[in-house]
Amino acid sequence: MGRTLTVINALGLILVMFSLTLLLPLFTALLYHEQSLFIDFLLAMLVTAAAGVLMWLLTRRYKGELSTRHGYLLVVAMWSAMPAFGTLPLLLALPGLSFTDAYFETMSGITTTGATVLTGLDSLSPAINIWRHEMEWLGGLGIIVLAVAVLPLLGIGGRQLFKAETPGPMKETALTPRIADTARNLWVVYAIITLACIGALKWAGMSWLDAVCHGFSTTGLGGFSTHDASVGWFDSPLIEFVMIVFMLFAVINFATHFLAWRGKTLRVYLFDTEAQAALGLIVASCFGIAFFLWFNDVYPSFATALRHASFNVVSIGASSG
Repeated sequence: MGRTLTVINALGLILVMFSLTLLLPLFTALLYHEQSLFIDFLLAMLVTAAAGVLMWLLTRRYKGELSTRHGYLLVVAMWSAMPAFGTLPLLLALPGLSFTDAYFETMSGITTTGATVLTGLDSLSPAINIWRHEMEWLGGLGIIVLAVAVLPLLGIGGRQLFKAETPGPMKETALTPRIADTARNLWVVYAIITLACIGALKWAGMSWLDAVCHGFSTTGLGGFSTHDASVGWFDSPLIEFVMIVFMLFAVINFATHFLAWRGKTLRVYLFDTEAQAALGLIVASCFGIAFFLWFNDVYPSFATALRHASFNVVSIGASSG
């Protein structure tokens, strides 16, 4: 029973942390003079924080290292609770939206699934669009990895949580002596790549709103867009090229990016067999499908066929959708 209460205690702290992520859409609503949405996001943030504080206060005597089993339990609880609280701004701002649809939207975002039940995205509020894409970005590396970086500062061990959340051999790789430092460094690398993507998309011709949203979506490998026609709305080879490059960056294990960043060398990519296999398969598929489309006169030139084949293959191969 005590370990279960430790899970509730940790979940409460994580909800408080999750409430802080609403500051970005809150600032966006203020920037775009959307007073009603500012109030909606402020209310959602206060409710989420209050729920987290209440859970923490009721279980504050139960905190410490989690067992592997309870680490998995906390992961499941987080992936269920965060989308539920994430629906609050959508339900307040979009009165006709049912809880089922709102939960589908937030779960799709935070799991980087990229499916949406919303239409009329072109006219959707900037603050709502920022919130949708921010959830994809948080889910891209894993908000649980972010929690691992913070929980030890609050007296709760995060190693079992990290192992429960992280797929593949990366969970056994000690990038730094402390697991919290590993999580923080991964988020630093993730943030740097995201900022570079946003800057590149702005340079390629997007507005700041579109660049931020698609930067979140691209590095998070989510697939949300600010337009019903998605990236096709821009009809820009340059924008598509930028997104292809950063989707390929995001496909590579972020532990490899971290090692390259820390060692200030690109040699680590030459020894990452996982990245080599993935990128090799994707590049070969791009050229193979482009040749097929051009040979069958689907597109008038090989360059046009390669453009469309590359974006679709990389998007599908990276699970961006």
